[in-house]
Parts: sequence; structure tokens; C-alpha cells
Amino acid sequence: MTTANFSASVDGGEVLVRIAGEIDLANAAEVQQRIHAVITNDAIRVVLDLAGLDYLDSAGLHVLFTLAERLRLLQIGLDLVVPPGAPVRRVVELSGLAPVARVLPEQGQRRSS
Repeated sequence: MTTANFSASVDGGEVLVRIAGEIDLANAAEVQQRIHAVITNDAIRVVLDLAGLDYLDSAGLHVLFTLAERLRLLQIGLDLVVPPGAPVRRVVELSGLAPVARVLPEQGQRRSS
């Protein structure tokens, strides 16, 4: 079974979600459910830290695009932290996520807004 390690924290209006392991068809629905569960009505920005993610397939990309659309409707910003050396960096770059989420090389580069 595919596993994704998941941790989340809330700091003011920012929700930080760290996902490590893999997101694929076997666990995409669970990952999506867990992400949505930690986003409160008080959130103004969601930061997904994907630095520890080893694998992301089309089902995982669907989770990210669905989240981006949901957050856009709620007027909540979305940042994806994907370092240049991360295994999923190329997938994220080629997917076309940049117009719907800010893709940052490290977590320290995010900004509040």
C-alpha cells in the first residue's frame, strides 16, 4: 500500500501541511480528505510542503488542482514548497500548477498576504 506521511499545523491564518512519501491513485482520496480537514474558515493561506514527497502521479496532481480551485473560490492563497532537488519538482513544473499556486523553492520564501 502506498503511504503518505502527513502533518499539519496552523499559525494564525496560515495552514502548513507537510506531505512526505507518495501520492498516487491508492491514497489520493485519503490525502485530499486530510488536507481539507485541516483548512478552517479562518485560513488565509495554505502552504503545502512537498519537499519530502518522493512520488506524485496524475491522481496526486488532481488532488493539488482540486485544492487550488477550492481555495481560489474561498479566496485563500496556496503555496507549494518544492525545492529544486525534490523528486517531484519536474512533475510540478510540467503540470501547469504555477498559474493556480505559487511554487516556491523553500518554505522561508513564502510571504503573508
